[in-house]
Amino acid sequence: MATDRKAEVTWNGDLMSGTGRIDSVTSGALGGLDVSWTARSEEPGGKTSPEELIAAAHATCFSMALSHALAQAGNAPDELKTSATVTFQPGDGITKIALDVAGRVPGIDDDAFQQAAQQAKENCPVSQALASVPDISLNARLES
Repeated sequence: MATDRKAEVTWNGDLMSGTGRIDSVTSGALGGLDVSWTARSEEPGGKTSPEELIAAAHATCFSMALSHALAQAGNAPDELKTSATVTFQPGDGITKIALDVAGRVPGIDDDAFQQAAQQAKENCPVSQALASVPDISLNARLES
């Protein structure tokens, strides 16, 4: 079953000095988040950016895909801690994404964990949507 998700944003002014606000999202979980060019290209100053939201989406999607793959193989994780760092270069756009995951997964060896993590990186829907990013790296660590 297909699902639609919606975000509503208001932007006032030009790019450099204007400001915006994420007014709402379908779930109601987000809203009232301020955005600006400065938050995107310099210092956040308490505001978010598209890249920060992409990082959150990518880390979440990757974690879900990895958790599912591990469970399907008979080794559901106790915990996955994932971060995604999105690099934005003004004029060039998103130039790099670095995924980093540490997992506690009973009954699995490092090779199987690395393989599952690589597959999740390649196949999660957000990774696929971001396939045009020149450099998406993965650092995966299996912890005890």
